[in-house]
Amino acid sequence: MLKFFWKILRRIVVAFLASTILAVLALRFLPVWFTPLMFIRCYEQVKEGTELKLSHDWISISDMSEYMPLAVMASEDANFLSHHGFDYKAIEHAAKRNRQHPEKRKLGASTISQQTAKNVFLWPGRSWIRKGFEVYFTGLIELFWSKQRIMEVYLNSIEMGDGIYGVEAIARENWGLRASQLSKEQCALIAATLPNPRRFSSKHPSAYMLKRQKRIVQEMKFVKPLRRNL
Repeated sequence: MLKFFWKILRRIVVAFLASTILAVLALRFLPVWFTPLMFIRCYEQVKEGTELKLSHDWISISDMSEYMPLAVMASEDANFLSHHGFDYKAIEHAAKRNRQHPEKRKLGASTISQQTAKNVFLWPGRSWIRKGFEVYFTGLIELFWSKQRIMEVYLNSIEMGDGIYGVEAIARENWGLRASQLSKEQCALIAATLPNPRRFSSKHPSAYMLKRQKRIVQEMKFVKPLRRNL
C-alpha cells in the first residue's frame, strides 16, 4: 500500500513539475491575456452585484513609456536588475522592522519578480503554501525569462485600479492616452498606487499620493534604465 502511495505521489510531482515548467516556457513568448486575480475580481463583482469591469490590453514593453519601468523599480524594487528574484537585504530589513514594531502594518519585501509570479500563476493570500509556490514560480521565471520579459509581464498584468490591469488600460482610463505617451510624472503617480491600487487612485490622487509621486520622481534619477528589447 505504501509503495503504491509513493508511486502515485511521484507521478503527481512529475506531472506538476512538467506542466509548470512548460507553462513558464510558453509564457516566455505568449501574451498573458488573463490572470487568476482577474477572474477572482470578476467573481467578487458578480457576488457584490456591482458592474462587471475588466479593462486590460496587452502591449509590448517597447510600446510603453520609458519612464514606466523606472517608476516601478524606484517605487517597488530598486534592485530588480541585480537580484535573482529575491532581495535578501530587503527581506532582512522588513523582518527586523516587523519584529521591532509589531503594532504597525506589516512591511513587505516582495520583488517585482515575486509579484509577477504571484499575479500570473497564483492567487492572493498570505498562507505559507501560497508563499512556497510563489518562491517556486519566482525561481522558474528568473531562470527562463529575461528581466525585460518579467517587467513586460508585470506591467501588463498588475492590478492598477478597480477592474483595471496593466499600464495601457490605466493610461487610457485615466488620461485617454497610450502607454507610450505617459509622462514621467504620470508613470510615477501610477507606481505610487501599487501598494494598494484599489484604495489609492492615480486618477484622483490624494495629497499623500502626490507626495509619494514626488519622491518616486526623485528616486527615478538613481535607477538604472531597463533595456527594453527582449
